[in-house]
Amino acid sequence: MRYSKALSPLFQGASRVLSAVVLSVGLSLGAAPPVAAFEHVSRDGIETFLDVTGFDVALDSVAQAADSAPGMLGLDPTDLGPAWTLTTREVFAPERLHGMALEFLEATLSAEQAKHAQDFYGSELGRKLVELENASHVMEDDEAKSAEGEELVAEMVRDGSPRLQILKRMNKAIDASGSSVTAMQEVQMRFLLAASAAGLIDLDLDADMLADMQKAQEGEMRRSMQTSALANAAYTYRELSDAELEQYAEALEQPLMQEVYALLNAIQFEIMANRFEVLAGRMSDMAPGQDI
Repeated sequence: MRYSKALSPLFQGASRVLSAVVLSVGLSLGAAPPVAAFEHVSRDGIETFLDVTGFDVALDSVAQAADSAPGMLGLDPTDLGPAWTLTTREVFAPERLHGMALEFLEATLSAEQAKHAQDFYGSELGRKLVELENASHVMEDDEAKSAEGEELVAEMVRDGSPRLQILKRMNKAIDASGSSVTAMQEVQMRFLLAASAAGLIDLDLDADMLADMQKAQEGEMRRSMQTSALANAAYTYRELSDAELEQYAEALEQPLMQEVYALLNAIQFEIMANRFEVLAGRMSDMAPGQDI
């Protein structure tokens, strides 16, 4: 089947839905640190690392991105028939995402990086943070979460609360290189090109032209993501004191923690882009109303 859609609305839809997914996960893509000689972490050690840091739960939430795929192409899930739910469960199966992360981490995570992250997230404050972040990741009502977060931010603005600046500092530390927009654009690009190759959409432009269109929307996208990230942080960490938030910001700014976040975020977005490419191919086999 083929769907011909105006490219500008398609890009706008992709930006909107992927923005929500990126920010609900709570991570932003940074350039992965160069691979140098280091002590590798065992498979069991990586499993422990994923559990202690909470990255396993954050990774599972990538599956929520599947819900955004039809909207990125101007479709409704009902257009794809009953097979849609089964297909997304297979493509974004938690065990598949987990396995991909393990393979990447075995090749790139150093023992020094793993220990640094585990020492912090295994501390009293770290465990509290992971509990709050995991609860935010698994919350299904993203609209309610966003609305409450926006209200909390509005209250901080009205009160002139110093907490707002601490949250901004945390978000800046999480995305020190400012690469979250680049990450989202790459996921968009790879999905749209895969959808075009699969015959789901008609694209008369090449990758360079698509990149130019993304560049034109980059400013608006960045502002939207920053606003959403702030609301997400306000909601997720609403139970923490200002002192605890400041301590977290300081921990995130440490060089080794920056390396860990850059690596985990690069892995997360590579997995997301890969799964969206696979999903595009699977969607091409579905006709509207097709039964399983």
